Amino acid sequence: MSRKSVAQEAEEILLASDMIRLGARLQVLQTETSLSYDRLARLYREIRKASPPKGMLPYSVDWFMTWLPNIHATMFYSHFQFLNTHTPSTGTRALIDGYRLYLEQANAGRPESTDSEPVLSFTRAWMLLRFFDSNMLQLSDCTRCGGGFVAHAYE
Repeated sequence: MSRKSVAQEAEEILLASDMIRLGARLQVLQTETSLSYDRLARLYREIRKASPPKGMLPYSVDWFMTWLPNIHATMFYSHFQFLNTHTPSTGTRALIDGYRLYLEQANAGRPESTDSEPVLSFTRAWMLLRFFDSNMLQLSDCTRCGGGFVAHAYE
């Protein structure tokens, strides 16, 4: 039986804590860490002061195709790709850092008193990466500006 080191467990707790603060659902935490469900649920309650939400994760590739979600998904994915490729921040850490950059950009110019939810939630950002990994989505170049935008794969 392999034993997990205390340092590795502490790193996973910090990773899960960062994801919870950004709005991750329990299913995301379970996939990205090796911590037990009970431990993640306790951590979630400790950080959010509420029980984790129940229900299924959003699962629709088409959600990313309407114009506003598409722009936000494209912005997040660009941040993620850059971090994953050009910095030591990779994988789950690139997801977290990329989402923080996305939030900075999405909230730029908005009054700080605005408590509205971002267009792209952390869980949807995570799902976006899963859709890219499973070749359900791709970046397609715009013929006018040359920028890459999220699109259905093989279109």
